[in-house]
Amino acid sequence: MDRLHLMQVFTRIVESGSFSAVAKEMNMLQPTVSKHMNALENILGVRLLNRTTRKLSITDSGKEYYQRAKRILDEVQEMDAEITNLQNSPTGTLRVSAPAAFGRRYLIPLVFEFRKQFPDLAIDLSLKDRYVDVVQEGVDVAIRMGELEDSSLIARHVGSFARMCVASPDYISSHGNPRAPDDLKKHNCITYSYNTYTYFSSSNDWNFGTSKKPELVRVFGDFKANSAFAIRSAARDGIGVANLPAFLLSDDLESGRLLHILPDFGPAPMRISAVYPSGRLVSRKVKLFVEHVEDKLLKIPLLHPTQPLKFIPRIKGKPAVVANRTG
Repeated sequence: MDRLHLMQVFTRIVESGSFSAVAKEMNMLQPTVSKHMNALENILGVRLLNRTTRKLSITDSGKEYYQRAKRILDEVQEMDAEITNLQNSPTGTLRVSAPAAFGRRYLIPLVFEFRKQFPDLAIDLSLKDRYVDVVQEGVDVAIRMGELEDSSLIARHVGSFARMCVASPDYISSHGNPRAPDDLKKHNCITYSYNTYTYFSSSNDWNFGTSKKPELVRVFGDFKANSAFAIRSAARDGIGVANLPAFLLSDDLESGRLLHILPDFGPAPMRISAVYPSGRLVSRKVKLFVEHVEDKLLKIPLLHPTQPLKFIPRIKGKPAVVANRTG
């Protein structure tokens, strides 16, 4: 039997949860659907589905096979459409991953705009503050922050963003205001959990220099979190000093809930990259999406990829609050 057809039958069973529904959808008899399912399991030598007269469930092997089969079928569908020029817009599913804070602030609106341009394309957006294995997890495009490790992935620089060290007024009153980055060693610094995908190579290493003259400070503290939002909340509550993307801080700086500390030693800007698998023809949906993201981010001053970002003293037309420099 045609392996792709067997894959298609299996994926539709998983998605519909019913042999009879697939039989009706694919214009087949229900015993024929069962025969196809048995043939696929015999070829693979593993059970993909547990089925009784009342219940249908997928095995662990079935879950793994479903993810890969679904990706293959999507690519075949897209390849057929592109090669034969039967469609002017991309089809299939575009799977995108990004850090949660950046995704909520910038990527979600871009995804909505992209979907309006290409309504035949399904979107699967995942916002997680952890490292995502693009190949293993079947992601088409991942947005990553900071310097990238060497890999077989294709990386496209699409922007940059500034970071700021901040603390609450109560924390500064109780613990003093650091005058230089090295002073942070004496402060309670809020960091990312060890196993979290972060904006830093190490959540305890804060870089205040440039690529030509790096100044790395190792900080410590008694509070960690796996989310930029949780770290911001901890800083608001006076727990310690946080090092966060500037785009998360405008409201807090304007209201005075947080103070910008070490304004003359701004942490080095972080690169924003779109990464995607190499080693095969890059699909049209990936090309179009990456170009869309790059084009839109170019129009946001704080995320301009061609200019180094410096501390911006005014946010939304008002002076940002800066902690007094006297310790």
